[in-house]
Amino acid sequence: MTAARRATIEFLLDNLVWLMLIVVLIVFSLTVPHFFQFGIFTNILEQSTFVGVMAIGLAIVIISGNLDLSVESTAALSAMVTGLLFATQGIGLGLTLDPAWLLLPVSLGIAMLVGALIGFINGFFVVRVGMAAFIVTLASFIWVRGLVVAISGGRSAQRLPDAIRVVGTEDILGIPLLAWISIACFVIFSILMAKTPFGRYITLVGGNAEATYRAGINSNRILWSSFVVAGLLAGVAGWLLAIRTSGATANLGTGMLFNAFAAVVIGGISLKGGIGKLPGVYAGVLLLYSIHTAINLMGLPAHYTQVILGGLVLAAVLLDTLKLRLREKLL
Repeated sequence: MTAARRATIEFLLDNLVWLMLIVVLIVFSLTVPHFFQFGIFTNILEQSTFVGVMAIGLAIVIISGNLDLSVESTAALSAMVTGLLFATQGIGLGLTLDPAWLLLPVSLGIAMLVGALIGFINGFFVVRVGMAAFIVTLASFIWVRGLVVAISGGRSAQRLPDAIRVVGTEDILGIPLLAWISIACFVIFSILMAKTPFGRYITLVGGNAEATYRAGINSNRILWSSFVVAGLLAGVAGWLLAIRTSGATANLGTGMLFNAFAAVVIGGISLKGGIGKLPGVYAGVLLLYSIHTAINLMGLPAHYTQVILGGLVLAAVLLDTLKLRLREKLL
């Protein structure tokens, strides 16, 4: 097989989800009333922001050959800490800084720190203690959500200062700033995964951890870093979600884990580890929220969304198996 043909097959396998997205958008534009509008497309971009940022970290952990079920609860904790410290109503303490613009980077830094700390704890138990990532992160999913309820007392923090909320109200070229932040995160981490040693080592560890170790690469440090990055990005997602809702509630973000996981799988990230690229995950997120939007415009009951998403995840896993077989046969 020629190098050109090999490259073409690789490109098609890696970007199949983008073709699916284009087909779905065309079909919805032709069949769903009021779907083909600029405002609808910008709404899809904005609504996909929070799950999209969370899905980046989840994808990185899965590429490394592990799993992180705690990202939803981590995002909720980061959102609640943001609301608790800076919101001015409810249980918010209404902390201020002078000048006021400092509130934006400080609140983001705190949210990222909270998320990174949860990721660090997960990585410690997986790498140092040797526990299964599924068990560790499932436990974190439970106890972190419990911590959200504990520190909030089940109450909400409301109304963030305008200096923070500006991120959720501004737009650039008609596209919400929230969406641009999500796009920027995907671009930055796509480059990180494709062009830096960290990204290459993540992929190598996920493909063959033992061979990576024998090659002199500190695979434990790479795995631990993947959990920290996932937690950090979940913290960013929670911060953005708090801005979007101008505060936080104890049940904020419930159900986001399923959507993030679905986007990762649909986006071509292999559950076996070592295979997948982040741009495909972004296409998966947009595909999910295009379906959400179309179902809402058609006035169908919400449970139709769950049926369709479940079918998509099953189809994506089947497609992943078929792609692995094609790679082994043709490449």
